Amino acid sequence: MTRRGARGLLLAGALGGFLVSLAACESAVQRQRVTLCRRAVPALVPGETDLRILRAGSASTADSVRVDYAIGPRPHAALCRFNAGAELIGITNDGIPLGGAALYLLKRYYLDTPDAEAADPGRAVRQN
Repeated sequence: MTRRGARGLLLAGALGGFLVSLAACESAVQRQRVTLCRRAVPALVPGETDLRILRAGSASTADSVRVDYAIGPRPHAALCRFNAGAELIGITNDGIPLGGAALYLLKRYYLDTPDAEAADPGRAVRQN
């Protein structure tokens, strides 16, 4: 093998490794986003015991996650928007945006608590 061919192989291997690690990082961020959005749903519909998560996963834009859920027979949807990482910057529930103060309180006093983890309605739900 020529020196040039070896260098090309080494470069291709390095690029491939970088892309694999980038994809793994992206999927970890996406999992965090889905979990945060899913955990927010019980706070958006307090007191509902018949809450079922139907689907949780990517939405129409790269920085958003959609959680489809049902209360009894009625379907609902929560759309969560994120910054480039996994910081929640907005929630719309059934087309109604959550106000700034409510979003702040949700993030500050609920989402990262053991209560939110325990109330997570869809830990075993299909993600896509």
